[in-house]
Amino acid sequence: MDIDRLKQIAEAILLAAGRPLTLDQLLAMFTEDERPERGDMRKALSALESDFDSRGIQLVQVASGYRIQVRVEMQPWVSRLWEEKPSRYSRALLETLSLIAYRQPITRGEIEEVRGVSVSSSIMKTLLEREWVRAVGHRDVPGHPAIYGTTRQFLDYFGLKSLDELPTLAELRDLSAIGAELELDLSDIPGLETESANDDGEVEAPAVEETGDLPASEPAGDEAVSNLH
Repeated sequence: MDIDRLKQIAEAILLAAGRPLTLDQLLAMFTEDERPERGDMRKALSALESDFDSRGIQLVQVASGYRIQVRVEMQPWVSRLWEEKPSRYSRALLETLSLIAYRQPITRGEIEEVRGVSVSSSIMKTLLEREWVRAVGHRDVPGHPAIYGTTRQFLDYFGLKSLDELPTLAELRDLSAIGAELELDLSDIPGLETESANDDGEVEAPAVEETGDLPASEPAGDEAVSNLH
């Protein structure tokens, strides 16, 4: 089977799937006698990615595999298809998520030490329900508090293949800058330049399609991503 035909098949499968698919999942769509070599499938995906360079959609690889998505710069027009407003998240939630991403594995108490305020149960509930974080174990200290890490769903949502693609932060001293590093628009939050106990400010979530794919170094299952320092 030639590369052009493989491109057509891969494009059709990914569009129909509506979620990221790994290379193995794509290959599983072929019968045994027609299944292409892995190298040929990779070439077809690379060629397909190039084909989309001048179009409003793109082929990307995220933590859970390959997916076809609308380009971010098309968001102003595409978003008008839906009347429902994008989800909005408080500054406190985004700071908590950022600390987990950069300092994982980390306990709730350790997050509170850095932020200087308590982490509400609703914030942790939201992060767990969205499957952006998960408990990966318990700290061997009195009380055995849960330690948290990010998941593949977190990477998929922010369009990352692995934690190595997070912006490098030498130190997490300026929490108000973390959102900017994660390309989250926090500029409209009053008093953003100072840390306070006020967790009422909200920020609109980035309009990234929620689908997934495995990173180049694919961790097994939906295990939390390993610690990044």
